[in-house]
Amino acid sequence: MSIKRVSPKEAAELTQQGYTYVDVRSTTEFENGRPQGAVNVPLMHADPARGMVPNAEFLDVMKKRFPSGSKIVLGCQGGNRSMRAAEMLQAQGWNDLIEQRAGFGGARDMSTGRVVEPGWADAGLPVESGPAPGRDWASLSKG
Repeated sequence: MSIKRVSPKEAAELTQQGYTYVDVRSTTEFENGRPQGAVNVPLMHADPARGMVPNAEFLDVMKKRFPSGSKIVLGCQGGNRSMRAAEMLQAQGWNDLIEQRAGFGGARDMSTGRVVEPGWADAGLPVESGPAPGRDWASLSKG
């Protein structure tokens, strides 16, 4: 079964219909700006010495916080991490997954780096930044 991919505007509409926007970017990216109301479960963590490293707790936290029947929109910076996350979750039994293909910063052409579809921020959709108690990785990953 293929994963449905939507534009930022369509993702925003889905969040108004009961879907939860799960931002799979690093905690720093999340704090610097995110879709309003998003929760943060990073697929990868930024490590100063090693760059981006897989988050070994990603699936466990998703299972604990979002049962397999949950309605989830996954987003990242440009669509790559969120698609990987969607594929991982689908393989674990989630079936109501939507991937926001342009991410927060826009989908880019692989050869030129040019934005080919504006992301959430450039689409003029509601954005927030700073702490998000209860919706940030520190809160969601606790016991």
